[in-house]
Amino acid sequence: MDKIRYQVLAGSYTGFRVLLWLLIILIGAGLIAAHHMESQGHWVTGMDNRVVWGLPHVFAIFLILSASGALNTASISSVFGGSDYQPLARLSGLLAITLLIGGLAVLVLDLGRPDRLVVAMTYYNFNSVFAWNVFLYTGFVLVVLIYLWVMMTPYLRGYVRSVGVVALIWRLILTSGTGAIFGFLVARDAYDTAIMAPLFILMSLSLGMAVFWVSTLTMCRWNGYRVAPELSEKLRRLSALFILAGLYLVALQHLTNLYMAHHHGIERFLLVDGGVYPWLFWLGFVLCGGIVPAWWFLDRRFSTSVWTLTGALMVIVGGLCHLYVIIIGAQAYPLRLVSGYRVDSGFYDGEITHYVPTLPELALGIGGVSLALLMTMMAVPVSYTLPTVTRPLPGSNQG
Repeated sequence: MDKIRYQVLAGSYTGFRVLLWLLIILIGAGLIAAHHMESQGHWVTGMDNRVVWGLPHVFAIFLILSASGALNTASISSVFGGSDYQPLARLSGLLAITLLIGGLAVLVLDLGRPDRLVVAMTYYNFNSVFAWNVFLYTGFVLVVLIYLWVMMTPYLRGYVRSVGVVALIWRLILTSGTGAIFGFLVARDAYDTAIMAPLFILMSLSLGMAVFWVSTLTMCRWNGYRVAPELSEKLRRLSALFILAGLYLVALQHLTNLYMAHHHGIERFLLVDGGVYPWLFWLGFVLCGGIVPAWWFLDRRFSTSVWTLTGALMVIVGGLCHLYVIIIGAQAYPLRLVSGYRVDSGFYDGEITHYVPTLPELALGIGGVSLALLMTMMAVPVSYTLPTVTRPLPGSNQG
């Protein structure tokens, strides 16, 4: 295999500068929205005492899952010996860090009282999965930073596989912990199942690959690098495999719930007559975010970068739709306070919640995504993470 060389991104392209300023504006809008919700109270959002995790949480969980999945290419390269994936391994690690930081920024600003974060980081209740995640998230950033350092330092490359194994195990535990947040909530009929942990792992794999596709195709276009057709074909098949595996596990989850009589209500609500939620599930996730892009990734007639980019964007949109159904749809359905009975009260017990996200929530969520992208764009001009020509050039600047 020819020697791999890396370069920094010059950042002199018109598209780069336009996107850079757009992301700065969107981040500013997100900060203004967070300040507005913090100073006025969460009554300015669509959230209430029944739907306490709104649209910002959808974006935050999306970014956290994508961060774990974005490390796919680096893991395949170093842990499983996929040398073809090595040119894109550094960008994979960089995306994992920036996406996680963007997701955590949304979480901190959405939960309220960000000044109290120091309390959450110094006083722990280890009976809560939230306390575990403080260590998992911060530890993931540290592990991936070490991973990148080892990959970029010639005399440390003998440790790449060992550090890669640690990063792989850590990301699987992190994603399982994120899924366990929902799986341990026994009060919600849509949760309370161990399948949430492997489901979130598969979601992270497909979403991470989609985000990685979009970032790679964009960056490679700017620095003049073209992904080898063989590598592109492997990544496309891998993306399709993750999508189909995720669809299978989702189908298994709902079929299992349909087998249990006490879950018929929530299943009918999410899949049939729940208003916007069945539309988001069937049209947004299953069709546009699952079946169609998986077909495109497997069919060589759609192997051009335009089709690949479109398919990746559809997976991202479908993933957001699915997370909206999982996070918000499950909260909108009334709690089953007493099994076998319906409970009604002046506090709207037993009634379906009609949640409508507001502009500040949308601005905060998009601001988190923009922060992750901005950090990536600020890093590539100063770090040797982008591949360049694969054959050594005399006198070239090598990273």
